[in-house]
Amino acid sequence: MLPRPPHPALPISLRASLCAGVALVLGCAVGPDYLAPEVSPPDAWHQAIVPGLADGEFSLETWWTHLDDPVLDGLIERARNGSLGVRDALARIDEARARRGIAIGEFFPGVDVGVDYQRSKLSKEVVGPSLDSPSSSYSGGLGASWEVDLFGRIRRSAEAADAELEASVEDYRDVLVLLFAEVATSYVDVRSLQARIRFAEDNLVIQRESLEVVQVRNRVGLVGDLDLRQAELNLARTASFIPGLRSRLVAALNRIAVLVGEYPPAIRTELQDSSPVPVPGDDLLVGLPADVLRQRPDVRSAERQLAAQTARIGVATADLYPRLALLGQISLDSTTAAAWFTGGAHSWGIGPQLRWNVFDGGRIRSNIQAQEALADQALSFYEQTLLLAVEEVENALTDFAEERNRYAELERSSEAAGKSVALVKILYRTGLVDFLNVSESERSLFEEQDQLAASQGRVATNWIGIYRALGGGWQP
Repeated sequence: MLPRPPHPALPISLRASLCAGVALVLGCAVGPDYLAPEVSPPDAWHQAIVPGLADGEFSLETWWTHLDDPVLDGLIERARNGSLGVRDALARIDEARARRGIAIGEFFPGVDVGVDYQRSKLSKEVVGPSLDSPSSSYSGGLGASWEVDLFGRIRRSAEAADAELEASVEDYRDVLVLLFAEVATSYVDVRSLQARIRFAEDNLVIQRESLEVVQVRNRVGLVGDLDLRQAELNLARTASFIPGLRSRLVAALNRIAVLVGEYPPAIRTELQDSSPVPVPGDDLLVGLPADVLRQRPDVRSAERQLAAQTARIGVATADLYPRLALLGQISLDSTTAAAWFTGGAHSWGIGPQLRWNVFDGGRIRSNIQAQEALADQALSFYEQTLLLAVEEVENALTDFAEERNRYAELERSSEAAGKSVALVKILYRTGLVDFLNVSESERSLFEEQDQLAASQGRVATNWIGIYRALGGGWQP
């Protein structure tokens, strides 16, 4: 096969013209291209994994189902559908989507259509008596303009709008994370307070029985008034705890009502019957720190906000360069309606328009510096959000592990306190101890049982706190 003859070299002027044409069509995007910042989270949690917490693949989407409480499951779904916070977050997504549409719309030409009719009469003092009769004018036309995105102003604006939309979605997911955790925490508070009220009422029965025994022994002269007053003091002190617990119970019920987007009376009726505090299972799996950073919506939102602000630097930088627009118009103008569609009434125009702000007193460059400073702030906020995420998980793991150890000790102390009360009452009836021992034992029993119920609630809420810190409650 014979070799093909080489192509003749293009003249320099022609090559320059071709390059200019390509640049005109494709343009370029000024400003920095966004690159997600590299992060180096720790390889493992500082808190040692305790029994019930283990490394492994974990599903966070419906973490509350591990508590195996149908009432809580129903409240979570009602919150998902009725929460005003969720509704607000969805509206913000709609707003961001609409703003993205505004930014994307700048890629396309704008077309305006106008029709005008005017009846007018000029002053005879200005135009003379022969030209002052009324006249009509008919005009209509179509105008179009299209900005050629030479330096990427529109593209960078669209990039920023895309990132803002993605950030609004992450903000919605963060609302779900916080909402579901707060609903579950408030529900646990309700059950824990109901348990504490129940313990208080049970101890009232025990202490009322002791008071009756002392009253009988006092009437027959076996004990003095001191034992009687101590018994009355014990009973009144325990009774005084109940109003405060009931007040906090009502507040927790009202909080649930607000979270699910309902008025309080219905929730109070539904949850008025006491039920056990949900007990976390032993199948909690905690992923590695890198998994958390990928899962938490607030971290993801901060990264998207950084991307949006980086694109805004390009939008501001594009103002340093000229803007090129293509303009065109077609119009019809006549003094009578019949002549509007004749050839003589037609006019048109087409051509490019170039505008370049060559001096503005430094406003453009100052705006670029402001956008760069905002990007630095967004980067700092992103890095701070990462640190806070790791901190929250570490704290949640520690709180759960330590409170569970505390609960185990309170179980033993409550059991010992119950046995102590039973024994001291026998000794009191036989006269081997005075009533001070009975009073101290009964008070210790109530305090231990109250702390036990409160600790059981805190174990559950700390377990919920782990899932909240891990960013659970939304579907990847």
